[in-house]
Amino acid sequence: MISAKTLKWVAAAALTLTASSAMAFEPSGKVECIAPSDPGGGWDFTCRSVGNVLEELDLVPASVQTINMAGAGGGVAFAHTVSKRAGDDQLLVAASTATTTRLAQDQFPGMDADMVNWIGAVGADYGIIGVAKDSPYHNLNELMDAMKDDPRAVKFAGGSANGGWDHLKVLIAAKAAGVENLPRIPYLSYNNGGEAMTQVIGGHVDAFTGDISEAQGFMESGDLRVLAVLSDERLPGDLSDIPTAKEQGIDAVGPNWRGFYMPADIDDDAKQYWVDAMDKLYNSDQWKKVMKSNGLMPFHPESGEFDAFVQQQIEDIHSLSQEIGLIQ
Repeated sequence: MISAKTLKWVAAAALTLTASSAMAFEPSGKVECIAPSDPGGGWDFTCRSVGNVLEELDLVPASVQTINMAGAGGGVAFAHTVSKRAGDDQLLVAASTATTTRLAQDQFPGMDADMVNWIGAVGADYGIIGVAKDSPYHNLNELMDAMKDDPRAVKFAGGSANGGWDHLKVLIAAKAAGVENLPRIPYLSYNNGGEAMTQVIGGHVDAFTGDISEAQGFMESGDLRVLAVLSDERLPGDLSDIPTAKEQGIDAVGPNWRGFYMPADIDDDAKQYWVDAMDKLYNSDQWKKVMKSNGLMPFHPESGEFDAFVQQQIEDIHSLSQEIGLIQ
């Protein structure tokens, strides 16, 4: 026979368990994902593809709504998150190396990386340099040779702001190739990679600088000729025929991680929910399929390491930007 004391202990334990279960965060209703660009760019791809897989894996109760918020190379979305969305535990914001680049160059006035919560990365997207199918440039060395003769000979289009990651990739490659007077290289900034590619395909700009995931459609149609991918080794699968800059004698590598931050002042259990959700998504067969079909490479720092990685990357890009002369 169960004693009254035992019954009281069981009841108390059940009450504690119920209370702790009630306190555990789970999203309710619609989740929002801000893409700090117009439709068609890498941040838009990140929100929409991750949103779809989160829904497939039942990690969200309803839909994930992508909200496009272009401007200032991600600065408009960052400022919106910091000033208007503090404590919002159902808001994800797409981020990448482009985000840390702008933070490294103090391009978000009065704001820094500590003003948001860094949730996780779900892959890396390598940079490319490409031209239209009828371009006179057939490899990266031909392009760089023209720039050695005259740094203004090739006009580039990209989806980041001036001094942003797309711009920086060109300067990294040009410096490695021995091009001088890097600040004179023309770079035109567009709201997203799709818009930048359209300008190149249309013959209005000479070359495209962006990421492999942005270029898939134009590559498949044959309208964009990719001169080089900025990776250590050739990418796998259908992308294996694209030469690296390294194998053309130009030691330039430009990985662009894809991931998320969230507003400040969210509860620890809410942050942990989304960190765990990104772990589950990254390890799922559904996400592996998305990565393979879009040229994303493995990149997923473990929980607790991502914030440290972001801070270190900001420090590294700040030093690089000073070396190239983009900032004082």
